[in-house]
Amino acid sequence: MSRLRVLIAERRPRVRFALRALLQELDGLEIVGETADAEGLMIEAQANCPDVVLLDWDLPGMTAESRAMVRRFCPHLMVIALSGKPGKRQAALEAGADGFLSKLEPPERLLEIIDDMRRIK
Repeated sequence: MSRLRVLIAERRPRVRFALRALLQELDGLEIVGETADAEGLMIEAQANCPDVVLLDWDLPGMTAESRAMVRRFCPHLMVIALSGKPGKRQAALEAGADGFLSKLEPPERLLEIIDDMRRIK
């Protein structure tokens, strides 16, 4: 099985750290970058073309146009939207996210979503 390449795009340093700590223990997964804003996401996506981006749905500077642009850089990219507001699930999925994770859910839920992404890839 090939490695799943993940980019973490999260505005809060503590959340980025927690995501990295959780994911770096997984076999077959490589964290290819981290960013705290939309501009950094564009740079990282172009440079690394990840398989999956964990995308803070409230990432500073993020717009519908910038989300579409990231997919142009990496057409096969799968987006997992992250939000502390579970009510944003429907809007994120309607906007094209492949999955959604409330930041209120237990960490095991992210691992389940990552496993689903591996099966898709």
